[in-house]
Amino acid sequence: MSKRLLMVMTSHDIMGDTGNKTGMWLEEFAAPYYAFKDKGYNITLASPLGGEVPIDPNSLADDALTDDAIRYTKDELTRSAVSSTIPLEDVRAEEFDAIFYPGGHGPLWDLSDNEHSIKLIEDTIAANKPVGAVCHAPIVLKDVKAPDGKYLVDGKAVTGFTNSEEAAMELTNVVPYLVEDELTKRGGKFEKADDFAVKVCTDDLLVTGQNPPSSRPAADALIKLLA
Repeated sequence: MSKRLLMVMTSHDIMGDTGNKTGMWLEEFAAPYYAFKDKGYNITLASPLGGEVPIDPNSLADDALTDDAIRYTKDELTRSAVSSTIPLEDVRAEEFDAIFYPGGHGPLWDLSDNEHSIKLIEDTIAANKPVGAVCHAPIVLKDVKAPDGKYLVDGKAVTGFTNSEEAAMELTNVVPYLVEDELTKRGGKFEKADDFAVKVCTDDLLVTGQNPPSSRPAADALIKLLA
């Protein structure tokens, strides 16, 4: 039977008080999505509000369009699925074998403190099933507790978009959270490569990737856990 995988994306499309558009970073969805799809997984897409997931316009710029992102732009079926996601509150952990969270700046606002997301991850881990997140999406882990009541990331090797990468984007004072700071605060053993170099951490059931180039390697690490 094919694996059932849930991808949880943001519904948030405005970058703080700047008025600039944000959302999901396309590569961080497309690379994992096609890694899972090409494995024959049955993929469900969800977001806090349901419906259309906003895509960060910067991730559609020529220099950001990877092969997977280009494949997405030509894939009418998948584009239609991204514009009609199911609301997160309607999702149950027991229906899936794993969860993956693509990043982009959006999750810093609407998935960081989301009760449905926290419960979903807690239930998935408690059922001994893996959870993956890449770039800004590891922020979804900050308030998640392990079955023993400790923070899930406490003592675990984790990564995510680093403080120096956020500084390079000149958004340190715009975002509500810095991923590196928040995961470190919760006892996470935060590991990082150079800015925008590939870095993936797998610790027990948790897979985290540092940045957009880490998207497919993070998906591959989750696939390995599912095998």
